[in-house]
Amino acid sequence: MNGTSDGLYLLHLSLHGLLRGTSPELGRDPDTGGQITYVLELVRALGRSPRVARVDLVTRLVEDTAAGPDYAVPLEPLGEKARIVRLPFGPKRYLRKELLWPHLPALVDRCVEHLRAQERLPHLIHTHYADAGYVGVRLSQLLGIPLVHTGHSLGRTKRSRYLAAGRAEASLERPFRFSQRIPAEEEVLENARLVLASTRQEVDEQWGAYENFRPGRFAVVPPGVDTSRFSPPSPFRARTSFPEVDRWLREPYRPLILAISRPSPKKNLPALVEAFGRDPRLRETANLAIFAGVREDVAQSDEEAKAVYTDLLLAADRHDLWGSIALPKKHSPEEVPDLYRLAARRRGVFVNAALIEPFGLTLLEAAASGLPVIATEDGGPRDILANCRNGLLVDPLDLNALSRALVESLGDAARWSIWSRNGLRRVRDTYSWDGHVSRYLALCERLLRRERKALRRRHAALRATPLAHLADAAHLLVTDIDDTLIGDADSLERLLEWRRARAGRVAFGVATGRSFRRTLEILETWGVPIPDVLVTSVGTEIRFAPELRLDRAWEGHIRHGWRRDEVVRALAGAMGLRKQPEENDGPYKASWDVVPGRHVDLAAIQRFLRARGLAARLVFSQGKFLDVLPVRASKGLAVRFLALRLGLPLESFLVAGDSGNDLEMLVGDTRAVVVGNHKPELEELRGREGVYFATAPYAGGILEGIAHYSFATEAPC
Repeated sequence: MNGTSDGLYLLHLSLHGLLRGTSPELGRDPDTGGQITYVLELVRALGRSPRVARVDLVTRLVEDTAAGPDYAVPLEPLGEKARIVRLPFGPKRYLRKELLWPHLPALVDRCVEHLRAQERLPHLIHTHYADAGYVGVRLSQLLGIPLVHTGHSLGRTKRSRYLAAGRAEASLERPFRFSQRIPAEEEVLENARLVLASTRQEVDEQWGAYENFRPGRFAVVPPGVDTSRFSPPSPFRARTSFPEVDRWLREPYRPLILAISRPSPKKNLPALVEAFGRDPRLRETANLAIFAGVREDVAQSDEEAKAVYTDLLLAADRHDLWGSIALPKKHSPEEVPDLYRLAARRRGVFVNAALIEPFGLTLLEAAASGLPVIATEDGGPRDILANCRNGLLVDPLDLNALSRALVESLGDAARWSIWSRNGLRRVRDTYSWDGHVSRYLALCERLLRRERKALRRRHAALRATPLAHLADAAHLLVTDIDDTLIGDADSLERLLEWRRARAGRVAFGVATGRSFRRTLEILETWGVPIPDVLVTSVGTEIRFAPELRLDRAWEGHIRHGWRRDEVVRALAGAMGLRKQPEENDGPYKASWDVVPGRHVDLAAIQRFLRARGLAARLVFSQGKFLDVLPVRASKGLAVRFLALRLGLPLESFLVAGDSGNDLEMLVGDTRAVVVGNHKPELEELRGREGVYFATAPYAGGILEGIAHYSFATEAPC
């Protein structure tokens, strides 16, 4: 497809939480919150635009009786041109987002399979949150599709806020996985062509703390609010009571302080109870209602939610708030607009006292309902209150300031009315979905005009001349050479005999860090016939037998953003590194040895290159070799490119390796074998689904893996 004449095809990725189009279960767990609302509304609004041909929203397929059947449906329409696509990856059961990280490589492969089955590839990939960003980076690198990203919340900001609140640094890794999340966000910044933010503060203060921050790639596009759902009280919406709230309260018609959020520590809900409970004026004149997600039994909630519920109940009991506080167990999405209107009718206030708030969609919903707000001075609320002028900002860590703000907001009837009117008027003027989509699409179309040449290369690569001599191959065995394929002559001969017996049906390939010339030399030395496919120089070169010419489609794809000579100059004299001879390099690879006895800080090298605007992939192997490649090149990406070129599913690939430069090749939907003589750096893969650790070394380990998977047999296990 040329340009966007047929309308845009957009692929959105939002992976964690429970996402469905009908009655989304917001607050059911800590991962099902405001991001779900934003993504669903955005995708629906995009699907209504005449400039869009199709929108796919990819999320995780969950087969879990506790979650319910809706999340196991592969396709769910969201309108005429929009749909949810659920793809399985990892265990069938529901997992919180921090446990998804080891399973994300498999989703990359599932997405490739999904896209290969479509009539055309998307114009853009838009990822939401760091986990989707990890997947989107790899899809963008493989397919050459421009990446757009929305952070929603950021790891560096969240980490710093928890530290400021007194959490010990050592206690943060296990629940939040910052060691994976923050590098993934840095990688997104390095690869995304456009990053969308809701506020200027999010760009300057939150994203600005990242090493890869480049202001020119950001655009501020505030989300919208559905004013057909969220509107002020009227005779037509005359609900004056709410049993789930009022049964808790002695005097239910007092002004109502309302909070609605997920049961997450960062939402700071116990602090709101403390601020309410410690001020006698509030206890005597107002009520407090907190809707903290949905629960059946506190004891059966996940650990994070259980801690929040426990703190809420203890704070309410400590201040003896029973009769003036409501902590309902559940509510439905359909009831949320009525909750805002109930609080507005009782001339109350909505409170968002979160420690971290990238935007604050609930503040817009409250404003559209005529309900003034008290909000954290972090992030999005600054912009929202500057635009809407409908409440007060407060330091969420200062309980006395929060108490004073609540008293002040409820103590002046005239000002309450001004705030209510301001919110109603300004939310309509500033925060509409039509305006959001118009700005969003203008940015996307501008990006696509800049990327026109790259898009043509992408389509040319995937339309490259079919490989007729491999047309009958139903499987492909791809193996590293040194210490994997070679090392033991007897097992190598048995593997070659296995290959000869399946000639034509099973293609054979090698993927090595060696140069093309040295690859031919070592194969000849060990008596290995020329493979059908040669992936050399750590995945930067692909050749097909019998001609063994460079695959120009792959070369054109990986050259994006690569400046080899500048990388070599930048690392000249780097401590602990010694440049390998030029004969070991290639146009898309530069290699160094680690000086014996020296430690090399890969993260510091990556930061050093990024600071100089040099995009590169670092591949460290065997504790002594460092290869620097284009960001779109690796053995793993080359294998997936082969799957696209050959039209084979990744499940039909068996890959084998022994060291760190094989790691990316060994994860995902391929059948992977780690040979018995592997290096310690691959131990992190032990226990991963689809990765078999053989006991036999060298080619014997490959044969063991073939038997384990019943690879290329008529009746696989």
